[in-house]
Amino acid sequence: QLQLMESGGGLVQSGGSLRLSCSASGFMMDYYTIGWFRQAPGKEREGVSCISSSGGSTNYSDSVKGRFTISRDNTWNTVSLQMNSLKPEDTAVYYCAAYYGDSGCSRPYDFWGQGTQVTVSS
Repeated sequence: QLQLMESGGGLVQSGGSLRLSCSASGFMMDYYTIGWFRQAPGKEREGVSCISSSGGSTNYSDSVKGRFTISRDNTWNTVSLQMNSLKPEDTAVYYCAAYYGDSGCSRPYDFWGQGTQVTVSS
């Protein structure tokens, strides 16, 4: 069974940092673009960042650019999202997702994780 699992969420004060991880089971991430998304209560899901299968191309939303860094380790079959200078408006459930290939961040994703809660207190 092909699955993604997020970890690393939690409660942090404004200005703090968290590192989210996305791990895969049942498949190797090597040929997959991985995206991070988030959904806050009452809001639509939004794309946060994505990384190409090789790791050579990354993309960030304007709201997190300069604060978040996406990276991947294909040896360990994981993708990480380092989140620094967190703000209360970053509070959301964060999801990772994957699709086979490299067609940018906006195409439909095939697999989704269950999500991990990130709460930033002011």
